[in-house]
Order: sequence, then structure tokens, then C-alpha cells
Amino acid sequence: MNSSKVLGFACLTAVIGWSGFSIADKVYTKLPVGSRALQQAALTVASVTKAKAGPIPMRSSVPELIVPDPGLADTGMLADPTPVTPAAGPAPIAPAAAAVAAAEPASPKKKGEVEFEETDLLAAVQQGIIQATLRGNGRDRMTAQLRNNSPTPLRISVTLGQLLEGGRNRVVVTRSATAELLPARTVELKLVTAALHSANMVGDAPYKLSYHNAERVDGFLKWASEHGGLSAPAMQVVVLALTENLPLQALAKFSASKPGEHNTDAFRAETADLLAALTALRDCGAKMDTFTVANDPQLRIESMIEPLSREAAKRYYGITEGNEWDFWKHELLEGSPSTRHYALYGIARFYPDVALEMLPKWARETGTHPVYRLAAVQALGDTQRPEALPILRTLAGELGATTELGKAATQSATYLDKRLTELGTRPQVIAFRDKSRVTGL
Repeated sequence: MNSSKVLGFACLTAVIGWSGFSIADKVYTKLPVGSRALQQAALTVASVTKAKAGPIPMRSSVPELIVPDPGLADTGMLADPTPVTPAAGPAPIAPAAAAVAAAEPASPKKKGEVEFEETDLLAAVQQGIIQATLRGNGRDRMTAQLRNNSPTPLRISVTLGQLLEGGRNRVVVTRSATAELLPARTVELKLVTAALHSANMVGDAPYKLSYHNAERVDGFLKWASEHGGLSAPAMQVVVLALTENLPLQALAKFSASKPGEHNTDAFRAETADLLAALTALRDCGAKMDTFTVANDPQLRIESMIEPLSREAAKRYYGITEGNEWDFWKHELLEGSPSTRHYALYGIARFYPDVALEMLPKWARETGTHPVYRLAAVQALGDTQRPEALPILRTLAGELGATTELGKAATQSATYLDKRLTELGTRPQVIAFRDKSRVTGL
């Protein structure tokens, strides 16, 4: 009895399963096209039935495609027949996923993240939303105390070329800067500046924003910002060269102001910074023959003598290892009369073997101008060779201990003796040449 009940129940289940599949099949093939909801329902029933009934036999042929009913065009269910070129972008999102994506924000803000509104300092101060207190030294430094008086978080930018005025002083911002301020907060912003005039009084003083432009330097400032910038001293040289075309004597530290001249000591630069400034001006396309500092022959020979600027000078003036001796020879014999004697110092430093043989002859030659004789005596001390000590002491006796040349020889010997003691056994920093590589003097 129990066996028959079990068998009957199994048969009834099989009949119901096959009936369900048959109904779903007929619904799927005979429902009108517009009844999409019913089609979806039929597919759902079929899938559930298939899971219960097991594998379905494959049809012998693919069903013929159903032509859309023109009457359904007004329902908005048909796509626009006009071809549309697909735009590059992410893959299409399924309708259900699209609904979820629409419900969620595209880029949710992180907790505590602040959105800053960007504005320029000059405009912000003009509108009264930023209170700025500016103090600078009239040359290369400026401090800006900024307070946000608005209810909006602000990102303040100080643009390249912004002018600031303090009495008769005028400076220009040489590097752009930004600061972020929350409402009712104050920040301190450091600015890098350059004096527009060598008459600026250097010292701490208040400044204010200016609405004027520094037309003569704006183009270079933009170029420099795109090419790595310059050191503050080199930038100052460029700005004064563009605005006042100052001579070398007003810009170089190896020069000194003469009585009665305008004192520019606060704006003097090292020789390496002078060369960096001229190199930048040349690289940006400036006409170098219009700059007084670039045409001064003293800069060329001074920069070649100075070890810290020597390599930069060789690059700027196109001097190589192969033609350097020709440079010194030309400067000594055919250079500017005001700088020819400087070549003796260069020869002493970089060709000491030649100098030990050559300079005593120049010092002893009575027919030579006293400037060259004095330079030859002093240059012997720059050889940094022990062999120069007895030569200098001999010259001091020959030239007379009370004469200017004799005193110079004694002083050079004292300097060299002290220098050799300091150097001790340390290797020489300067690369010297021997006399076998040079001829002509």
C-alpha cells in the first residue's frame, strides 16, 4: 500500500512538471510582441519549471524573428532608427545597475574633506573677503599674513609678476605661491621677490598690493618658471639688468662702489650668479649686446679665474680644454688694457709650471708697466707651489725691501707660506696644467 502511494505521487509530480513546461512554451511563442511584462513572466515560469523538470530537449530549428508592430512606436519602447556613433567610454550598464548607479553619488566626498574655492589674492583683497598684511625686506623676501573673512574655504594664489609697493620701494613676485584658508582662519605665506630698482631701501617695511604690471620683466619671469627658475640672487641680477641695465661694477661682488656713485652693495651677486643670470637671458632669446653687464670684459676673465664659477664661464664663453691656453694668451697680449694683467693670475692658478718660469721675468723687466710687474709678483703666490717661496724671497731682495714691488714680494711669500701650511698634505682642489702643454709666452 505504501509503495503504491509513493509511485502514484511520483507520477503526479512528473505530469505537473511537463504540463508547466508546455504552458510556458506556448505562452512564449504566441504572446503579442507588445506584452513585454507577460514575456518576462513567461521566461521566469519557464526557468523555474526547467529547474524542476530537468534538461529541456533542443528545438530542431531556430525560431523566426518577429517583426516589430508599427503600432508600438508611440509607446516609446522602440529605439530611434537613426544610426548613432557610439562614444568612447565605459561599457553599457544594465537597466537595474543603472538605476542603482543613479541613486548613488558619482564621487562621494571623504569624511572631513574640504572643498576650496580658488581665487587670486589681488581680487580677494579687492572684494574684502581676504585681509592681507604684507611685510618685506625690499629685495628678495616677503611675508603675507592672510585672514579669510568669508564663510567659504578659499585657496588663495599669488600670481607670478604681482607687484608690491612700500613707499618708494617696488618689488615683483618671482615665484607663484598658494595658500588654503578655512573661514575665520589666518595663515602665513612666504613669497620670493626681486627689487625692481636698485634704489630700493633694504630693510623690513610694510607693503601693499599694486595694480600695475612689470612689463619689462613679465616675459622673462614666465620663461624662467617654465625652465626651472633661478636662484634669488641670479633672478635679482636679471630684473635689474632688464629694468635699469646696470653695469658690472654695480652688480659684481668683486667690485666696490666708488665715492660719489650710487651704492648698490645690497644687490651685488657672486660671479656664478652673474653667469647664471646671463645664461638665462641668452637662453630665453634676449639680445645680449644690449646689456652692459654682458659686454664687460672683466666678467669674462674674473669668472675664469674664480674656481667656483670657472666651469660655468667655460660653458658660457665656449672655452674648452683644447683652447683654454689660447684664451689666457689672448687676454694677456691682446685683451682689454684694463684687464690684461688679470690673465697673469689665471696663468698662475691653472698653469703653475709655466708661471714659475714666466712670472719672475715679468717682475724683473724694468721696461714693463708697473701694473704687470706688480701682478706678476702677486700671482706667484697663487701658484700654491713650494718652489715659489724662494723665488719670492729672492725678488724681495732684488727689488728692494722698501719699494712697492719688494713689499708685494714679501707679502706674497708670507701668504704662500701660510697657505701651504693650511693645505698640508691635502690634494689640490684646482686642476693645474704643466708647462709642456703650452707655448707662446
